[in-house]
This record gives sequence, C-alpha cells and structure tokens, in this order.
Amino acid sequence: MSNVILLAALSLGLVAFVAAVILFFVSKAFYVYEDPRVEQVADKLPLANCGGCGFAGCKGLAEAIVKAGSMEGFMCPAGTDQTIAEIATVLGIEATAANPRIAVLRCNGSCANAPVKAFYDSALSCAYAASIFAGESACPYGCLGCGDCVSACRFEAIAMDSETKLPKIFEDKCVGCSVCVRACPRKLLEIRKKGKLGRRIYVACANEEKGATAKKNCAVACIGCSKCAKVCTFEAIKVENFLAYIDEDLCKLCRKCVNECPTAAIHATNFPPPKVKEAE
Repeated sequence: MSNVILLAALSLGLVAFVAAVILFFVSKAFYVYEDPRVEQVADKLPLANCGGCGFAGCKGLAEAIVKAGSMEGFMCPAGTDQTIAEIATVLGIEATAANPRIAVLRCNGSCANAPVKAFYDSALSCAYAASIFAGESACPYGCLGCGDCVSACRFEAIAMDSETKLPKIFEDKCVGCSVCVRACPRKLLEIRKKGKLGRRIYVACANEEKGATAKKNCAVACIGCSKCAKVCTFEAIKVENFLAYIDEDLCKLCRKCVNECPTAAIHATNFPPPKVKEAE
C-alpha cells in the first residue's frame, strides 16, 4: 500500500515538474518587455480613466507617451501643469504648460427664452427623447433637459439648473474630458479652451433652421444674420446653415460680435462688465 502511495506522489511530482518546465519556457518565449517608465508615468496620471485623452484608460495613455518619448500630441484633460511636469521628469524632457479646456453648452433655451409648447412624459433619457421628440420648446436642436450629461460626468462638474432646466457647468470641477460631449445626443456640449482668466466667447446655439423659424421657438436663437461675421476683423466667425460658429484659435476676444448680435446668442464668459461712459 505504501508503495502505491509513494508511486502516486512521485508521478504527481513528475507531472508538476514537467508542467513547470513547460510554463517556464513558454513564459520566456512569449515574454513581452514593458518599459518600467510606463508604470511610473501611469502613477503620475490622475487615474480617472475618463477616456478624454482618446485612450481606453490612463495606462493606455502612459504606454503611448513612453513609446513616443514626448508629451506632444497627447493630452490628459484631468491632469494639471504639475502632472505634466512630473511626467516630463520621468521621461527626462522639458515640460510644457498645459492648455486647460472646459465644456461649454451651445444652447440657451431656458424656460424664459424658449417657452414650453409640449410636455414630455416618458423615459428620462435625452438619448431616448431625441429619437421621438423635438423638445418641449419645439426646437429640434435644443437641450432636452433629461440630464444624460450629468449622469455621464465622473467629476460632478455638471448639474441641471432647476430654474432654466439647462445643464450648469462648474468651472472649478470641469476638466474637459469630453464624456459629456459623447453623452449628449444633440451634441450641444463642446470642449473649448478655458481661456486666459477663464475668458471665452462662443455661440450658445446649435439651431440650423432659418432665422424666423429658429426665433419662433427660442428668443435667443442664432438667426444666421451674419452681422457678427461682418464685424469680426479676424475672420474668426463663419456662418453656415443659418448658424454662426466662432473659431477659438482665431478669436481675439475683442467682443465686437457680442455687441453686434441682435439676439444675444453669443456669450462672453468671465469678462468684466463694460464701462459706462459718464455723461458730460
């Protein structure tokens, strides 16, 4: 009996040894070298895994940065200048300042500006509502107000305003990761440069209907009059499909277009109030 047990133990030991040898050589044959800097760079990232960089997660971004040996062409929206500086130290390169970005809402169809014409009573999802409904204000391009962007945001940077029924973006929390942009079925959220001192100018409308029709549903809709484009000396504004759009790279923040817009569709954020000339 003891011989049988001993033989079984030796057989199992031999099988285990052979399996270990096979696994050893297989691991050597299929070994994939990973640059240790990948883990070091990944540790410097915020590990939000928001996808705003264009990769599946922070590890994917770290691998791409190390492979390229540079931060050029890569962006971590949730990172800061300190993040870039620390990654540059790991790579042994010179750090460049980040260009902060933020989400802006290209719609100002609040309850006051775009009165309710029909009530939506179904699933509370913008994606679902967009497939069956023009919107309570009858604007087929406006915000549906169901809060898909709020649910998608991982940084608690968006909340629905109870008065306007529109998303409100918190500048101190938004990192410009683009998750809300992808969540909005009408593409009303856009990632733009945060701007020096947080100043930026953009058209808060996405309506491509003719002026009269757009104005009928929303008092502050862009009517495609082109007055803003004509007054802009930097050629930063283009009007296509009855809708104006401001190129953030060409815009010099002069605000001439803001004053020229007849419907107040152009928003200027974080600018000081205009000086009032005293009567002589």
